[in-house]
Amino acid sequence: MGTTAAIFFLVLLALFYLAASVKIVRQGYEYTIEHFGRFTTVARPGFNFYPAFLYRVGRRVNMMEQVVDIPGQEIITRDNAMISTDGVVFFQVLDPAKAAYEVSDLQNALMNLATTNLRTVMGSMDLDETLSKRDEINARLLSVVDHATTPWGVKITRVEIKDIRPPRDIVDAMARQMKAEREKRANILDAEGDRASEILRAEGQKQAKILEAEGRREAAYRDAEARERSAEAEAKATKSVSEAIEAGSTQAINYFVAQKYVEAVGKFATSPNAKTILFPVEATQLIGTLGGIGELAKEALDKTAPISPPAAPPARRRGPFEQQGD
Repeated sequence: MGTTAAIFFLVLLALFYLAASVKIVRQGYEYTIEHFGRFTTVARPGFNFYPAFLYRVGRRVNMMEQVVDIPGQEIITRDNAMISTDGVVFFQVLDPAKAAYEVSDLQNALMNLATTNLRTVMGSMDLDETLSKRDEINARLLSVVDHATTPWGVKITRVEIKDIRPPRDIVDAMARQMKAEREKRANILDAEGDRASEILRAEGQKQAKILEAEGRREAAYRDAEARERSAEAEAKATKSVSEAIEAGSTQAINYFVAQKYVEAVGKFATSPNAKTILFPVEATQLIGTLGGIGELAKEALDKTAPISPPAAPPARRRGPFEQQGD
């Protein structure tokens, strides 16, 4: 009975030893294995067997990407403006042995390293640069922190500034500056619009004057052409009358006399001072002259027809104060 119990005890002890020697590593983690307190190897995810009491797990290292918050802090910029800012750091352990044995508290070290470098980077910039160049700040922080954490077996994947909060008075001043800048742009646009409008209006007036001048030139040309044609017609008529006079036709003389008489009477009629027109008694002779004009026109149209003598003027009526024998 005692032997059976001893064997059973030894079997249980062996099972316990085997169980203590088996190391099951979860995915996303790696364990450091120490042999009597000295690092020897790294246990990868899955089944691992290391004899108990001879080997033990030193550190359980998270190999997944992790994030560390940069707490909010006050920073003085290069132009002496006080701002509040915070951020986050994303990192991943690449070498579990270095992350376990090169630094005491990895996350605390990363937080302090990012905080101090954030002050350094943003303190070397003006306020406007810190507000407008976040990508540049993130890139500089990433470069500096990643270089500093390389001996720790850590890769800094991203550094992001979450928020930058200037003082209230600076925010109000920036708002007034933005408003003034927008008003300036609006005034510039209004001035450019007025300028373009004036230019277009001047161009329109210029074009109108050019067209008006061209119209006057065309009208003058047409008037000159009309006067030229009128003069040519007058010359031809004068030539025809002269030839008729030279041929001994008395109708041509009557034509000229009637024309001048009509022009003279027309001047009387168009005079602004003449209210009543008195024709002389010789006005009745105008009828005979007009008859001569008609005969002359008929002679000009029909060269073969003989020229009839002018009609005798009608007997002149006596005036009320003329004598019988006059």
